[in-house]
Amino acid sequence: MISYLLRKLFSGILVLLGVVTFVFILFSLAPGDPARDIAGENATEEVVANIRRRLDLDISPVHRYFLFLNDVSPLSIHHQSDQDARNYFDDKIYSGVRCLPIGGDNALYIKWPYFGRSYFTDKGVGDILGEAIPGTLILAVMSIALALIFGVFLGTLAALRRDSFYDRLILVTSALGMSGPSFFMAILVGWIAAVLWHDEINVPFMLILAAVAVTAMFLFSRGRRASSSAAIAFSIVMLAWIGGLITESLLSINLPLLHLSFQLPGTGLNLTGSLYAFDPWKGRQLEMSNMILPIITLTIRPLAVIVQLTRSSMLDVLAQDYIRTAKAKGLTPFRIIWKHALRNALNPVITAVSGWFASLLAGAVFVEFVFGWKGLGQEMYNAIERQDLPVVMGGVMFTAFAFVLINVLVDVLYGVIDPRIRSANQPL
Repeated sequence: MISYLLRKLFSGILVLLGVVTFVFILFSLAPGDPARDIAGENATEEVVANIRRRLDLDISPVHRYFLFLNDVSPLSIHHQSDQDARNYFDDKIYSGVRCLPIGGDNALYIKWPYFGRSYFTDKGVGDILGEAIPGTLILAVMSIALALIFGVFLGTLAALRRDSFYDRLILVTSALGMSGPSFFMAILVGWIAAVLWHDEINVPFMLILAAVAVTAMFLFSRGRRASSSAAIAFSIVMLAWIGGLITESLLSINLPLLHLSFQLPGTGLNLTGSLYAFDPWKGRQLEMSNMILPIITLTIRPLAVIVQLTRSSMLDVLAQDYIRTAKAKGLTPFRIIWKHALRNALNPVITAVSGWFASLLAGAVFVEFVFGWKGLGQEMYNAIERQDLPVVMGGVMFTAFAFVLINVLVDVLYGVIDPRIRSANQPL
């Protein structure tokens, strides 16, 4: 198992190197001059040249690429005395110790990776990512945790109650969740919860009556009759409502039941906001309520995928011979589902969860933009728009590292859940 993990880590390092190289080449070929953008159109060539020298833009892209790899590598080669050298080890910039002299004034150092400074703000990339990543990390962890808990539960319920009202309702809801793009769902959730329902909202009694009638038809009807009965019940209530309104207008009478409504309290949620808000009197304040709408939006699609995968996987497992054997032995239904069925059905679910979690860590750009959430996605978008290469490279390396780390953890988790996979990874 250890040799297997070492191979995975080595392949992960190669992936990181490939991603960094690809992004660096793209930015090297991109038109534009960051030094000119920083200096302004009216700046002299001397000022622009000084900025290029400070940002290492006056050297070849190949040289700049190897300098970047030297900075981000934990083991790096630096000059010890010449402060004008490109790879001079400055204690104010790097955090590390001298390990081994190589020759001349060069030495091998062990240090923390250094991602440089932003072209436009002159702020350390590590500080920029340190401010942006926690916001995205909180949203990703909370969203994927909710999606996993409710998705596995609802998917298992749908599999155990196959072709029932609950199964149909869960499948229809999950299909709607999968079909909605993130930017559309963010706008829809924000409009409903923060605009339409921000204050008290009046719900007509007839709509509540229609919902109760539809639910009752699904509960008390069986098979294909459930859907048709529910449609008939809904149509009857709606036709009664419309007919009553027409009767009121024609006969000039008042039917109070048609205008009866129930007042629901408002959400009080803000459409935009980050994890922290600045108050001029109290300073920086934690605003937990601003997480609710982004988390709901980011949970919808992973939840729908996990429900579908759990249901289909559970149906396959429940049809296996060892499940029938477990039932024949007299095991309790809870033990059969939890001990034998669910554990063997979780492999595709874990794969989906790992992919979605890594994607959320990459930054849900649209969701963060809609809700004004300060996170990695918004920071990366701004950096790409300004061609701020150090910030882009730092964000890309973090995202690639997250993907590699999650893939390794998922492989380990596979072995914990499924002994067959663990034995397959053992050396012959």
